[in-house]
Amino acid sequence: MTRIGLFFGTDTGKTRKVARQIKALFDDGLMAKPVNVNRAEVETFMSYDYLILGTPTMGEGQLPGASADCAEESWEEFLPRLEDRDFTGKTIAIFGLGDQVTYPLEFVNAIFILADFFESRGATIVGRWPVEGYEFEESLAVVDGAFMGLALDLDNQSEQTEARLAGWLKSISDSFGLPV
Repeated sequence: MTRIGLFFGTDTGKTRKVARQIKALFDDGLMAKPVNVNRAEVETFMSYDYLILGTPTMGEGQLPGASADCAEESWEEFLPRLEDRDFTGKTIAIFGLGDQVTYPLEFVNAIFILADFFESRGATIVGRWPVEGYEFEESLAVVDGAFMGLALDLDNQSEQTEARLAGWLKSISDSFGLPV
């Protein structure tokens, strides 16, 4: 079985696209193919000690799901299925998509929501990312001067996505045993 699970939530398909970019860099023995959380089984999710999770930030800083008017279920509906699970010993890295121009007061807040959920259940969160190069006013995902995961803005800074993704994967490579 592969060592790293790659799960994402999405509404428009942009987060799926980034998850596929990540997967394309690694062989099937190392990383599983990306799975939308609306199709994920809890036991499969729990079977991985290493998880890379992706999410957009919707509306006013929410996870994707019904209350954010998403067409399909997503993180909002999947997380309650994990509430009673223990994530001690699991290492999780999170990437998040947001729009810093249209939503400067809640840019990539969903990174924080996921990190807080899993960290409070024992997971080790890795993959902090610098705030330099972004123009936003507030984000729950900024803790001690850095994002709690990789922040991507495909709407306003798509030209930086590839370099940011490569830098982030390199930053988590030791924790995940990635050959980057």
